[in-house]
Amino acid sequence: MTNVQFRVLYREFLFRMIDLDMLSAQGSTSELFGKFASLLLFFSSTLAIGAFFLDTRRIPPERLLLINWRTEHFLIATTMLVVGLFAVLSWDSTFPDRRDVLVLAPLPIRARTLFLAKVAALAAALGITVGALNVGTGITWPMIFMPVGTGFPGLLRCYAAYWIAMFAAGSFIFCSLLVVQGLAAQLPRRRFLRLSAFLQMAGFCLLLCVYFLQPSLATPKALAAAQNHRLLACLPSYWFWGLFHSINRSAPGQPAIAFLMRRAWTAVAVAALGAGAAFLLSYFRTLRKIVEEPDIVPAARSLDWSPRFGNSLDTAVVLFSVRTLLRSRQHRVILAFYLGIGFALVIFLMNALLQEQERLGTSTGVLSHQVNVPLLASTAVMMSAWIVGIRIVFAMPLELRANWVFRVTAVRGTLAYLAASRRPLFVLAVAPVWVGSAALLFSIWPWRAVLQHLVVLGLWGTILAYLCLHGFQKIPFTCSYLPGKSPLTFVFLGVAAFLNLLIGGANLERRALDSPATYAAMVAVLAIAAICAGWRTMARAKSEESEVQFEESLTPTILVLGLNRDGVVPM
Repeated sequence: MTNVQFRVLYREFLFRMIDLDMLSAQGSTSELFGKFASLLLFFSSTLAIGAFFLDTRRIPPERLLLINWRTEHFLIATTMLVVGLFAVLSWDSTFPDRRDVLVLAPLPIRARTLFLAKVAALAAALGITVGALNVGTGITWPMIFMPVGTGFPGLLRCYAAYWIAMFAAGSFIFCSLLVVQGLAAQLPRRRFLRLSAFLQMAGFCLLLCVYFLQPSLATPKALAAAQNHRLLACLPSYWFWGLFHSINRSAPGQPAIAFLMRRAWTAVAVAALGAGAAFLLSYFRTLRKIVEEPDIVPAARSLDWSPRFGNSLDTAVVLFSVRTLLRSRQHRVILAFYLGIGFALVIFLMNALLQEQERLGTSTGVLSHQVNVPLLASTAVMMSAWIVGIRIVFAMPLELRANWVFRVTAVRGTLAYLAASRRPLFVLAVAPVWVGSAALLFSIWPWRAVLQHLVVLGLWGTILAYLCLHGFQKIPFTCSYLPGKSPLTFVFLGVAAFLNLLIGGANLERRALDSPATYAAMVAVLAIAAICAGWRTMARAKSEESEVQFEESLTPTILVLGLNRDGVVPM
C-alpha cells in the first residue's frame, strides 16, 4: 500500500508544479510540461548546432582556449539561471499548503511517505529541467572541450565533468532557494505570506542581475589576477566552472581551479543539507500552522477613493484588474518574469550598442544629454514586454470558481463587456511605461526630442496593445487557462526577429528626429497602423459569433453543420 501511495503522491506533486485550479476543463498538465520541455530542448539544440560550425583546426590555440572557457561558463550560468527561474515560478507548490493538509491529513498516509514523494517529485523536476536544457549541448560541446591528445578516455572524462558540473550547479541554486523559503516558512503564517511575495521578486531580480551583469573572468589572465580572487569567491557560476575544469583536467597551471572546485562542493553540500532541514521543518513543524492560521492576509487601511475610467462598467473592470494584480502574488510573479525578460533585453541591447560605439570611436554613453539609439530602443522594448506580460496574466484566472459573479451580473451586451475588457491593458501597461519613459527622458534630453519620441512610443504601444487584444473575448482574470496553445518552440526566433525590428525602428526614428518630413511620414504610418489594428480588433468583437468567454476550449477538429432531420433540434 505504501508503494502505491508513494507513486500516486509522486505523480500528483510532480504535475502540481503549477496551479491546477486555473486550468480549463480541456487543459492538460502533461501537455503544458511537454511544451516547457520542448522549449528547453529547442534552446539546447540551437546552442548545440554551434559546435558543428566551430572548426578547431583553423583557430589558434590561444583563441580556441578563450572560446572554450567562455562557452563553458555561459552554459553553466544559463543552467543556473533556468533552474533558478523554475524554482521561483514554482514557489507556491514547493512546500505543503492548506489543500495538502486538509486532503491528506485524514487519510492513512505516513508523513514519511508524503515527505519522500515530495522530495522525489522535486528531484525529478530538477533532473528534467537540467537534462532537457543540456541534452543537445551535453552531446556536442564536450567533444570540443576535451583536452587535446587525451583520446577516448579524455572524451569520457569530459562528458562526466560536463554533466556533473551541470547537475551540481542546478542542485545548488535550487536547494539555495528552498533554504530561503524554508527558513521564511518558520515565521508566523501571516508574516510568511507577506514576506513570500518579496522573496520571490527579490530572487527573480537577483538571478537576472547576476546573470547579465557579472563580469567575464573566464580568461587565463583574469583567473590568475590576485584582485579577482574575491570576486571569483562571490560568483557561484565560476565555482562550478572550476569544478568542471578540475574533473576535466583542462586548466593545468591555474591554482584558482582547486579553490573554485572546493568552493563548489562545499556550496552543494551546505545547500543540500539546508534544503533537507527546511523540508523536515516544513513537514513536522509548519503543518499545524497552515491549519490553525488563515491564508488570507488582512488588508491595511487605505483611502477609499477610486478614480473613474469611463462609465460604471469600464471603471469596474479596470479597478477589478488593478486590485487583482496588486493582491495576487502568482500573477505578479508571472508578470515579473516577462518584465525580467524585457530588462535582460535592454541590458543586452545597451551593452551591444555601447561596444559598437566604442569600436567606432563614437562612444557618448547611454544616459548622455544627446538623443541616442539605446534609450530609444529600450523604451520600446520595455513597452513591448509590459504589454505582453499584462496580456498573458489577464488570461489566467484568479479564482476560477468565482466567475459566476460575472455571469449572473451580465446585464449589458457582449460588445460593452469586450470594450471594457480592453481598457485595463492601456491603464496597466501602456500608460505606466509611457509616463515612466517621459519622466526619465525629460530629465536628460531636450524637451522637443522627448515629445516627438513620446508620440512614437504611444503609437507603438497602441498598435501592440490592439494586436495583443485581437481575439481576446474575456474579462481579465475570469476565464480558465488552456495551456499548450502557443508555439513556444519558436519563441527564441520570434524574440530575435522582434529585437532586430525594434533596433531598426530606433535607428530610423533617430534619423527622423533630425528631419521633420521623415518624422511626419513615420508618425503618419504608425497612426494608420494603430487605426487599422484597433478597427480589426473591434470588428471581430462586433461579429455575431463573439461572446464573453469564461471557459477556454480547443477548436473542434470536426465541425458540425447542424443539419437536423425534419427540423427537430436534438437535446
